[in-house]
Amino acid sequence: MVDPTRAARMADHIKQIIARRLERGLKDPRLGFVTITDVRVTGDLQHASIYYTVYGSDEERTDSAAALKSATGMLRSEVGKNLTSRLTPTIEFIADAVPENAKHIEDLLAEARTRDSQTEEQKSTAQYAGDEDPYVKPRTDDEG
Repeated sequence: MVDPTRAARMADHIKQIIARRLERGLKDPRLGFVTITDVRVTGDLQHASIYYTVYGSDEERTDSAAALKSATGMLRSEVGKNLTSRLTPTIEFIADAVPENAKHIEDLLAEARTRDSQTEEQKSTAQYAGDEDPYVKPRTDDEG
């Protein structure tokens, strides 16, 4: 088992290498606006999972996924040239669900705001079921 800080450093380095290479461009017209969001390397430094997002439509996402899959070998050799480790990890591209999760959370927050406003409206017209103050008060001397 390798030191976790070394694995984290390697993941960060791989992220920079891949992002730099994508910034220079691949000769694949299917590749859209891809952002590398995270890289995770296994404890034995043999495998790297690269998480990415694509800005655009579903068709652009599938085209970019196909472009990244076809460029995996070239990108792995690029990583191997720039890493100082003995072995080059295998790489795998995984579509990150961050935008979809963010949209879902925004929808839930909007629903919560709607329900809060409905509760406020109901609160303004609500009446007590019994007395306003249902708690028993201690008797005073005046009440006898």
